Amino acid sequence: MQKTLIAVHLWLAAFFLPIAVMFASTGVLYTISIKGAYEETSRSIELTQPLSAELSALTAVVERALDEAGVDYPSGAASIKKAGTSFELEWTGASRDVVLKPSADPLSATLVIKETTPWRHLVQLHKAKGSEVAKGISVLWGVGLVVILLSGLLMAWNVPMYRRQALAAGGLGIVTFVVYVLAG
Repeated sequence: MQKTLIAVHLWLAAFFLPIAVMFASTGVLYTISIKGAYEETSRSIELTQPLSAELSALTAVVERALDEAGVDYPSGAASIKKAGTSFELEWTGASRDVVLKPSADPLSATLVIKETTPWRHLVQLHKAKGSEVAKGISVLWGVGLVVILLSGLLMAWNVPMYRRQALAAGGLGIVTFVVYVLAG
């Protein structure tokens, strides 16, 4: 059994190392407000009727404008956000975010296209703003991480001289987690 645990641990750790480094670095740097940037462009678009706070209608306006501009749709989800006394559509993704804002003229709106820089792209993937394939890989990574941790713990548990260290580290981890939750 120890040989199987070592093989599973080794293969998963080696396979997921690049994704682990990406998630760890983007998470750590995001926590200290290093989030990457966007390169923004905005354009005025003409409307056939005033904007209403209906998601499907706003998304259709944005899709038409992006099609005309030859810009791919964002890979994530669109939502309506309150903006003062008004609203705007925000559609996020790994490569770009798009914001549709009403203007003073009811038959005009502003479309802001925010292209991600390479670092921001990785941050967006970390935040599950990517494609369904990227989200699936992220889920596999999460499951893989748990299997890596469990296989490492089981390997330590099966060696008497490491068992006490594993128990001590696990106990310290539980205490740290409780402090993390309570202090959070």
